[in-house]
Amino acid sequence: MASGKVNFNDFIKLRDKLQRLNDEAKRQEFLESCAKELAARLLAKVKKRTPVGDYSGASYTCESGHTHKGAKVPGKVGGTLRRRWAIEPIRKEGDKYIIEIINPVEYAPYVEYGHRTRGGKGWVEGHFMMTISENEIRDMAPSILEKKLRRQLGDLLK
Repeated sequence: MASGKVNFNDFIKLRDKLQRLNDEAKRQEFLESCAKELAARLLAKVKKRTPVGDYSGASYTCESGHTHKGAKVPGKVGGTLRRRWAIEPIRKEGDKYIIEIINPVEYAPYVEYGHRTRGGKGWVEGHFMMTISENEIRDMAPSILEKKLRRQLGDLLK
């Protein structure tokens, strides 16, 4: 019959590290950081897609490919809509973490979804800067979260 010694110290250390995963505060911190990262990525995408008005009076094509004829307004500078995007503080409702991205500019929905022209005879297409960005983030989220989780587990097991 064979005999030998076994050192269980490494197994005990691994067990202790894995038990840290059950720490509610650490888990909540990790989930909040995931939500914040997704929100930050969404904000960056939506800002990039948000058109900036040109008030020189010339026609221009915005980033989304729409052609516009800007009114000539001396001294007026565009970019208000793009600058006003903001992330609201995170909140937890049940088992969900919610972060809202808002734009308080009154004409934001008209730029997003489109609107009738003055006089009601035509239609200005929407840019769908939030809708398109949200769909992209939704598609990217699983891989982003998987990388974040792998990094978290890797740090834990060092």
